[in-house]
Amino acid sequence: MWKTVLRRVLIMIPEVIVLSVLVFLLAKAMPGDPFTGSIGPHTSAAQIHQLKVQAGLYNPWYQQYWNWVVHLFHGNLGTSFQYQEPVTRIIGERAINTVWLALFTMVLTYAIAIPMGLYAGRHQNHIGDNIIRVYTFVTMAIPPFVILLIALWIFGYVLGWAPTTGSVSATASGTMGTVLSRLQHIILPGLVASLTGTVNIVQYLRSEVIDAKHSDYVRTARSKGVPTTNVFRHHILRNSLLPIAAFAGYSITGLLGGSVVTEMIFSYPGMGLLFLNSISYRDYTVITALVLLYGLLNLLGTLLSDIILTAVDPRVRVQ
Repeated sequence: MWKTVLRRVLIMIPEVIVLSVLVFLLAKAMPGDPFTGSIGPHTSAAQIHQLKVQAGLYNPWYQQYWNWVVHLFHGNLGTSFQYQEPVTRIIGERAINTVWLALFTMVLTYAIAIPMGLYAGRHQNHIGDNIIRVYTFVTMAIPPFVILLIALWIFGYVLGWAPTTGSVSATASGTMGTVLSRLQHIILPGLVASLTGTVNIVQYLRSEVIDAKHSDYVRTARSKGVPTTNVFRHHILRNSLLPIAAFAGYSITGLLGGSVVTEMIFSYPGMGLLFLNSISYRDYTVITALVLLYGLLNLLGTLLSDIILTAVDPRVRVQ
């Protein structure tokens, strides 16, 4: 197993290099610049030109890329043009908010989806299964941003049960007060995001359970007189959860990357909202850092999924 992990890590090195070049070139190919219109309405063209020269935006792309890579290996991702702060500090502050929301969403998603998928597959065509299927079809048919907007309007503005912006209340004091305030801010977006994220897991798990019920090893176990509960627990359940475990790594790293739609609608200051604002302001340093981070998370998600699948499936370990 460790040889496989080491081999995958070595393969990731050239992938990261190619990704960094593409990310840097695509960011530089964006129209506009970070200075025009952001300093003041009366800023002259000569002043903007001087700022571009100081920022090195007129240097050849390969020179800019080399300087960026050298600074990257020294832990310096540059300074944000928009916030005038180090990019590492900005991403670090937003990453804390994203991790809170991601963990809450992920736990809720699997806590809701797995029991629903198992119940629907075990009780196929019963009334409970039909209700779950209607729920998944309706949730899949409605775009997630529509559900988020409706939830924000009802529970945030009409009922006033949840905050509508931010990650921590300005009046929160002390460690416990800050933690409670964070939870209060992530309950509504995390709950709605988890409900919209359960659809694929529920449908996939339901199909796996139904297929497993009609498999040869299940029929053999039942013919030997094994109780139905034991057959479901020891045979159907374990094999049905294997595909879900295989995609767990992608789910974790995808949530850690931040949800642009959720964070934008709830004005939640995470990495997703930071990425959207950086594109609007042509903040190249933040854009390149975030896209590179998302690419690394995607590669790590692939590796993590393989490790999880190896841990839960002995057949993969044998191979």
